Amino acid sequence: MRLIRAAALTAVATLSLLASGCGSTDDAAPASSATPAAKGPKVVASTSWVGALAKAAGATDITVVAPANVQHPPDYDPKPSDLAAVAGADYILYAEFDGFAARLKDAAGGTGKLVTVQLENTPGKITSEVSRLAGLFGTGDAATAWNSTFTTEYARLSAQAKAALPNPAPTAVSHLFMAYWGDFAGISVVGTYGPQPVTPSQLAELTAKKPTLVLANAHLPGANPDIPGATRVDVVNYPGTDLDLLGVFKTNTERLTAALKP
Repeated sequence: MRLIRAAALTAVATLSLLASGCGSTDDAAPASSATPAAKGPKVVASTSWVGALAKAAGATDITVVAPANVQHPPDYDPKPSDLAAVAGADYILYAEFDGFAARLKDAAGGTGKLVTVQLENTPGKITSEVSRLAGLFGTGDAATAWNSTFTTEYARLSAQAKAALPNPAPTAVSHLFMAYWGDFAGISVVGTYGPQPVTPSQLAELTAKKPTLVLANAHLPGANPDIPGATRVDVVNYPGTDLDLLGVFKTNTERLTAALKP
């Protein structure tokens, strides 16, 4: 009798342990499960140039207000539908010279964070702004990787443009917002014009400098003077719909080297 009772108790204990073990197995997360990736901030950018900096900084959810294919994005007149995305954004990025910046601020409604972005296609300014935006977005690793790639590619493309320089090296006059492309290509900029329309006296002064090139602002085609004996190079600052800022440097390298060919 004692043997039967002992056997029964042993069986109950065994079943209890088995039941307890099954419960632990069922509650545990599968070994192969992965932690979902954190969702990045929702960003609304005034133009493709601003959006490209946000993308470089690591943002992935980006809405651009001014279409990339408009002639001069800062002059774009947003429709109410264009501004609808602003209401749900975590960050609203714009440049101070964007003509519709005030409308972006009004549309924000106090929910998203308004951030002014400094636009200048020079290495120091670009990497600084990318790092600053990444600090806001929490995407430091992505920004560091992009800055590293950009620095390498900038040096390569600049060297490619400089290698195309004839001897003697050319001189240029440039739209004020494009003058730094002269440094990029190793071209001496001897005079600038704009952003106001060029007056007859200014045109005479620029012509007297006998430049080889005119670094024209491709986004303001009517603002660039025709100077006898100078080749016009339409230089860009705004990327396309892909928001690829490096694409701007590749495009300008191609245009500058083509203009420098004998």
